[in-house]
Amino acid sequence: MAVGRRWVSENPIPTGNHQVRMEFAYDGGGLAKGGDVTLYYDGEPVGKGRVGATQAMVFSADGKTDIGYESGTTVTPDYTAKTSRFTGTINWVQLDLGTDDNDHYIDPEERLRIAMSRQ
Repeated sequence: MAVGRRWVSENPIPTGNHQVRMEFAYDGGGLAKGGDVTLYYDGEPVGKGRVGATQAMVFSADGKTDIGYESGTTVTPDYTAKTSRFTGTINWVQLDLGTDDNDHYIDPEERLRIAMSRQ
């Protein structure tokens, strides 16, 4: 379910060991497109939402893949870097990028349009 600009499970994850997964189905067709988000635990879908657009080319200097805590800019103002630390145990993290069909390549005119929009 969507809560502000984030998605949460429709059911809380019970205590114990569980697999937690997020899938992002990119719309494709170029840079900065949106996609559908589905949240899972133990293989069952528990929440879903929609991302309207993704970051095209420029990322913040502190943007990285933090696991279990946020060390830089937070994704949402609902928490801070100091209050984001997960206190449980994370046994495994796996990032799958899927098959690259090269639809992210853009022609020179589109590159110019993106550069001009950043001015």
